[in-house]
Amino acid sequence: MAADASSSPLPRWAPTPSPSRPLWRWGGGTPDARTGNGEAGAGWSLSRMFRRPAVAGFDGVEAAPGRRAGTDAVDDPGVFLTWEDVCVTVAGGAYGAQPVSIVSGISGHARPGEVLAIMGPSGCGKTTLLDALAGRLGPGVNETGLILINGRREKLAFGTSAYVTQDNVLMSTMSVREAVYYSAQLQLPGTMPAAEKRVHADGVIREMGLGDAMDTRIGGRMTKGISGGQRKRVTICIEMLTRPRLLFLDEPTSGLDSAASYHVMSHITRIAARENMTIVAAVHQPSGDVFDLFHGLCLLSNGRTVFFGAASDATQFFAQSGFPCPQLRNPSDHFLRIINKDFDEEIVESSKARRKTAAEAIDILTDAYQSPAYSEKTMNQIAEMKGIGGAPFRKREQASFTTKLFVLTRRSFVNMHRDIGYYWMRLGVYLGIGVCLGTIFYQLGHSYSSIQSRCEVIMYTTALLTFMAIGGFPSFVEDVKVFRRERLSGHYGVAEFVISNTLSATPYLAVIAVIPGAMLYYLTGLTKGADRFAYFVVDLCMCTMLVESMMMIISVIVPDFLMGIVVGAGVQGVMMLNSGFFRLPSELPKPVWKYPCYYISFHKYAVQGFYKNEFIGQTFPSDQLVEKNVTISGLQVLQEKLEVEMGYSKWVNIAILCGMMVVYRVIFFAIVKIAEDVRPKQRRMGWKWCK
Repeated sequence: MAADASSSPLPRWAPTPSPSRPLWRWGGGTPDARTGNGEAGAGWSLSRMFRRPAVAGFDGVEAAPGRRAGTDAVDDPGVFLTWEDVCVTVAGGAYGAQPVSIVSGISGHARPGEVLAIMGPSGCGKTTLLDALAGRLGPGVNETGLILINGRREKLAFGTSAYVTQDNVLMSTMSVREAVYYSAQLQLPGTMPAAEKRVHADGVIREMGLGDAMDTRIGGRMTKGISGGQRKRVTICIEMLTRPRLLFLDEPTSGLDSAASYHVMSHITRIAARENMTIVAAVHQPSGDVFDLFHGLCLLSNGRTVFFGAASDATQFFAQSGFPCPQLRNPSDHFLRIINKDFDEEIVESSKARRKTAAEAIDILTDAYQSPAYSEKTMNQIAEMKGIGGAPFRKREQASFTTKLFVLTRRSFVNMHRDIGYYWMRLGVYLGIGVCLGTIFYQLGHSYSSIQSRCEVIMYTTALLTFMAIGGFPSFVEDVKVFRRERLSGHYGVAEFVISNTLSATPYLAVIAVIPGAMLYYLTGLTKGADRFAYFVVDLCMCTMLVESMMMIISVIVPDFLMGIVVGAGVQGVMMLNSGFFRLPSELPKPVWKYPCYYISFHKYAVQGFYKNEFIGQTFPSDQLVEKNVTISGLQVLQEKLEVEMGYSKWVNIAILCGMMVVYRVIFFAIVKIAEDVRPKQRRMGWKWCK
C-alpha cells in the first residue's frame, strides 16, 4: 500500500486524527462570536463566504486537523453531533405484524472540521441513520434514541445545516450555471449584492470541477444533458452555497469515476477543515484514495454497529478480530466483503484458515466492538462532547419574500418556456382540436337545430380543452419534486411556490386559450362581438387554470405521474357527468349526483357561463314541426330547455371558477403544510431511549 501511495500522481491526503486528541474550544468563542459583526446587518462579502488559505502552492492539505486556515483564534467552536442508542423501526407489512428494525442501538459522534463516513453493504441502514440524524425520517417510521448538537436538543435551521440527497432532483431545462445561480439568489442574504452572488456561485461551480459544463443544460427525460456524476456535483454545489456548519451527504460519490470521486471528496474534506464544518457522509464503497480522506468511520451491517472510530484504526480492528486486510487490497473493499451476508455462500477466510460465513464474521466483529477498547471509548468521547455547550443553532438570513417570489417566478417561466411538454405540445393539441371542432361545426347559423349544435360545441370545448390540461402533469410532477427537495432544505416556503407557479403559468394559459379559442370561435360562427369573445376566452382560461390547480393537489397525493394522470382523468370524468349537459339538472338523482357533485363540479359553472354568453340577447326560430312562424328567445332556451340558473350574471360564474381555483391552491398549500408538520412531530417523538 505504501508503494502504491508513493507512486500515485494524485496527492494522498490521509489525515489520521489521534483518538486521544482533546476536544477544543476556539478561544472560548461561540457561534455568535462568528457573526458578532452583524451577520444580517453588516452586509456580506466574498471573503466571509470563501476563507482561502494564505499558503501559496496549495497541494491538497489546507490545515492540520483541528485548525482551519484563514481563521482567527476567536471563532465558532463548530458542531459536535452525538447520538446514542438510535433505533429506527417501520411497521410490518401484514396487519398485526411486528415492527421491522432497520437501525438498532447505534451510537456515535461527529466532530467539527472532520468527515465521518457511514459505510456498509446495501440495505444495512446507512441512509436511514443519516435521515435520522438529519431529522428527515418520513411518516410511518418510528425513531428512538438521543441525538444532541453541542449537548442540546436542536432543531436544524436553514443555513446551519444542509442535506445532499442520493437522488439528483434538478430542473432538466436549466444549465449548470442557471441552476446554481437561481439557488444562490434564493439562499444567500438579500443584503449581498447580486454581482457577488453570481461570483460566489461561479466559484462553487468551479470548485466542483464543473467549469467546462457551466453553460450545458442539465437534461432529463426529453433532452440529453450532463452526466449523472456531474448532476451529483451540481446537487452538492447547491447545498454548499451557504457553507453550512453541519452537512449530510447521501452517496456523494455515486455516479462518479474514481478520479472524480477523489477530487470531489478531497475538496469537501478541505472545506470541512477550512470552514470548521461537521460532515457526515453515507458512502457505499469508496476507493482507497477516497477512504484515506475520511477521519472517522461508522461501519454498519444489518442495522448494527460493526465498528466506530478513527478510519485509520479500522484495519487494525479487523486484524485483531481475525480478519486482516490482504496486501494491496482497498480496506473498504475488504471490510464490505467480510460483513456482506447477502451472498453468504461466499466464505470469509480468517487468519487461522478457518472458514467462516459472513453472519459469523459479523457476530465476531460486533462482539469485539463491544469491548472497552472501542465502545467505551466512543461513549466517553460522546460524554465529553455533550459538555461542550455553545450557542444554539440560529437560522441565517435569506432573501426576502419578494425576492424569492421574483426568482421563483422567473425560473418557473423559463422552465415552462423550454419544456416542450409543459405548454407547447398542449398548444399544438389545442390547435388540432380547434380545427376539428371548427370544421365539424362550421358556421352553425341561426336555425332551430343550431341551438343543440351550439350546446354541443360549448360542451366539447369545455370538456376536451380542459381535459387536455392534464397533459402537462408529468412536467409539473418534476417541478413538485424540485420543490420538495428545496423546501426540505429551507430554501423557500409553500406560499412562494404556489404564487410563483400561478404567475408564471398564467401567460402560457392565456396563449393556449386565446389562439385555439379564436380559431374555434369564428369557425363555428358563435355569437359575434368582442365582449362575447373576450368572455369566451376568459372562461376557457379559468377552466384550464382550475384544472391545473386540481392536478397540483393530485400531484402531492399521487406523486407517480402515470397514476396521477389516471386519477386526474377519472376526477374530471365524474365532474363532466354532473355538468348538466348529459342530463339536465332536474333529472339528476338527488343523492350524491346532484347534492353535492353537481354543485362542486366546475364544469357546471363553466358551461352555464358559456351558455349565458352565447344565448342571452339572441332569437331563434322555433321547431317548425310544432309551431310555425314563431321565434324563441335565448332567455327561453336558457330557462326552459337548458335549466340554467339565471339568478346571477355570467361574470358571477367566472368569479365562482376563480374562487374554486383559489380554494384548490389553498388545499394544495394545506396538504403540503400538514405533511411538513408530521416530520417535526416524528422528530420530537424520537428523543427517547431505546428499550
